[in-house]
Amino acid sequence: MKVSKIQAQQNREKIIQKATQLFRAHGYDGIGIADLMSGAGFTHGGFYKHFSSKTDLISITVKNGVQEILHRIHDLDLNQFIRLYVSRTHRDHRDLGCSLTALSCDAARQADEVKVEFETGIEKLIEFITDDLRKNQKGSIGDQRKKAIGILAESVGAIVLSRACLDDSKLADEILEACRANLLIED
Repeated sequence: MKVSKIQAQQNREKIIQKATQLFRAHGYDGIGIADLMSGAGFTHGGFYKHFSSKTDLISITVKNGVQEILHRIHDLDLNQFIRLYVSRTHRDHRDLGCSLTALSCDAARQADEVKVEFETGIEKLIEFITDDLRKNQKGSIGDQRKKAIGILAESVGAIVLSRACLDDSKLADEILEACRANLLIED
């Protein structure tokens, strides 16, 4: 039975959504095509009807993951973003969190097309932070951009370092609390 174009597109979106979640949970090398497809409810044989390679899917999931986080933070101000991002909830739910915190180290070992998508996503988050800084702080655009880069780097780093500790570690929480306190902008 032939699948309609609409159904094929819906199937592709389902695979992308599930792959985004599974890659964040297991890393790019921690899960294969068969398990990705099974997780999405399909057989592995249909993979190449939707994607030219695993790298192609990885690249698409990076873009999807960035869109997810941008959608979640769209209406937040910078302090709300920091409280959401540099949190135990974000730390403990790698599969539902930001792809930057879950996969940046993996991305460094991927093809350039994946790195381009990561760079684009990083730039979009820097722009989000810079836009908030422009509304509320004085200083040159260059200074605000530098500050935004620092805020994003510390936010991502806080989650990464906290995840490197044992789940019930005092240090894991201490890292998040210290970085969050350092990052919050005084009103």
